[in-house]
Amino acid sequence: MTDESTFVKHESCPACGSANNLARYSDGHAYCFSAGCGHHEQGNGTAPDFAPRTTARAFEMTGVIAAIPDRRISQGIAQKFGVTVEFSPEGKIVKHHYPYYDKDSNKPTGTKVRQVETKGFYATGNFDNVGLFGQQAFREGGKYITITEGEADALAVSEMFDGKWPVVSIRSGASGASKDIKANLEWLESFENVVICFDNDKAGQEAASAVLGLFTPNKAKNVVLSVKDAGDMLKAKKIQEFTRAWWDAKPYRPDGIVSGLDTWKMLKEQKKVTSIPYPWACLNEFTYGFRRQELVTFTSGSGMGKSQIMRELQHYLLMNTEDKIGILALEENIPKTTVGIMSVEANKLLHKPDVAETVTDEEERGYWERTFGLDRIHLLDHFGSAQEDHLMSRIRYMAKGLDCKWIILDHLSIVVSSQENGDERKAIDRIMTNLRSIVQETGVGMFLVSHLKRSSGIAHEDGGKISLADLRGSQSIAQLSDMVIGLERNQQHSDEQTRNTTCVRVMKNRFVGLTGAACYLYYDAESGRMIETACPTEDNVEF
Repeated sequence: MTDESTFVKHESCPACGSANNLARYSDGHAYCFSAGCGHHEQGNGTAPDFAPRTTARAFEMTGVIAAIPDRRISQGIAQKFGVTVEFSPEGKIVKHHYPYYDKDSNKPTGTKVRQVETKGFYATGNFDNVGLFGQQAFREGGKYITITEGEADALAVSEMFDGKWPVVSIRSGASGASKDIKANLEWLESFENVVICFDNDKAGQEAASAVLGLFTPNKAKNVVLSVKDAGDMLKAKKIQEFTRAWWDAKPYRPDGIVSGLDTWKMLKEQKKVTSIPYPWACLNEFTYGFRRQELVTFTSGSGMGKSQIMRELQHYLLMNTEDKIGILALEENIPKTTVGIMSVEANKLLHKPDVAETVTDEEERGYWERTFGLDRIHLLDHFGSAQEDHLMSRIRYMAKGLDCKWIILDHLSIVVSSQENGDERKAIDRIMTNLRSIVQETGVGMFLVSHLKRSSGIAHEDGGKISLADLRGSQSIAQLSDMVIGLERNQQHSDEQTRNTTCVRVMKNRFVGLTGAACYLYYDAESGRMIETACPTEDNVEF
């Protein structure tokens, strides 16, 4: 930059999409100060006085904690957020250092540095695992949290509230708001109320609209300011006006009223919904496959192969889609789930000692690479805890934060048994309502495993037929599921073929209405696979 070149304005960056982080100078050159970008443009043949950033700058956290008078930020608020400033020899503040903390070590690993004179930013250090700006200063959970579009605005909001309520800022500006919030959604969801306080411009309000829908319904609120941002409110001493706007913000509620004129477009979109066929052809004749935004419940007596069928479906989704999958296997630990899915890939039961002896480390690594090595599976490490609120927040995080398109919950009965009030029916009603809401809200496809109540006739484990009335505890399982599929098998039958064959019975089918015994699956003890087969009985109908 020449001595005559001065800052002119901020613009949108063509490289990273930032709404206003590209600084344009009077000689025509420009530089983007977004973290991790570094896009630059030459102007009038004159190069900028800094090299384009191809690698991250070394971590820079210098200066002292002090008040920032031109922004009306006190030393106490600066200290709360760990913000430091640098002074010129004349005593003027020339730089602000906004620290970002690693979420695991809770130590600062990156900074955004604001150059006061040019109003430009640059980033230093590592941002790979950092939280939101200010996140390290507040405990998880609480009544309110406010999210701003910039670090200085977070300081301003905290100043106007005398530091009473938690305030954080997104890192990447309006263009990266959704990404930043998704990466920290579980932490943000721990608060009862989330207040979005982005800039009052087109980019800021479009970003606010995009992120409001990420949160649990009625949790998020949007503050629309009378000036550009919270920092301007503080500088103008409009503290009472800001406080009133903050308290008056209404919960975000999507408009549920649809004009009949809009239904044609909705109808055409609905026809684009993709059905994925089950791995067993005869089941597809009844169900036409499975789809996202459906809740499919599998049920049976104990030890009938529900978990194995879930493993088959998990592996099938890996091999036949490019979607991410969330698995909550509450009856087993993560290593058991891992080896179960790898066994489907290997066509052999890898957990059996005699089989394990024949598998080399290289082969085992190959099975892992072709399943878990795809980086498309996310699992819940539940540590024996299956509390309802804990699980619902994790399911929502898998769907929204991790972008999982399919969720497998195995099984409902463990969630119910972990509740403290002892009313099983009410617990099932509440849990099923929450699961149904998550499916509708996020658009995931969900497979749910549920147990049956004890039969008054032939035991389910002895081949007794299943009906919807046999679902354990509450009819909400049947009412709120799109599909209910029962598994029947006579575990004690004298014939080996019959003893290891499962009848797959469709008991509810909201998609096309077809119900009845759809197919038969034989459990191959050598491969551990569920293989489509004919009915093993002479009359070809009953076990």
